[in-house]
Amino acid sequence: MGRPKKFSREGVLEKVIPVFWEHGFAGTKLPDLEQASGVNKSGLYSEFKDKEDLFLASLRHYLQNRGGVQRLSTEPLGWDNIEEFLRVAQGKLDGRKGCFSINSMREFADLPEEANQIVTEGRARMRGLLIKNIEAEKPKMPADAIADLVIVFFGGICIEQNLVASQDSSARKIDDFMQVLKSL
Repeated sequence: MGRPKKFSREGVLEKVIPVFWEHGFAGTKLPDLEQASGVNKSGLYSEFKDKEDLFLASLRHYLQNRGGVQRLSTEPLGWDNIEEFLRVAQGKLDGRKGCFSINSMREFADLPEEANQIVTEGRARMRGLLIKNIEAEKPKMPADAIADLVIVFFGGICIEQNLVASQDSSARKIDDFMQVLKSL
């Protein structure tokens, strides 16, 4: 009988996401993950098949728990929820800027198809929630087209956060974008 584990799966995921976020999948080494999680190699491999499995679980966990779903599900639906969702890009998680899933896209060629599928499914879920919020505002333009614009803007603002862009600049861009959205 093995020793009982002294860690939680969710706790490990929360601790390793910033490591993958900063170094990417290829640049992250097992000792980095051990140090960040406080769990040794055998403990990690008792819970996850390998580094790839840990990365995919981290990506899934991030997309389910980052807060975008909660923000876009808050009643009343509408522009305020979308603005709060966009401001997620300005926030920092453990000092990381932008969005872990968007930053991970740069490595899709080197990752299993499942990573692409996880991000695609997460994007589809966000798109559906965006459409519901947009429809609540009864715009002149089709809600799905506006949702696509929001997703592209969100991706751009997340990538920009990896530059030396100031928070004031991002806030101004989000304010300007929201003004445009409300006119559609």
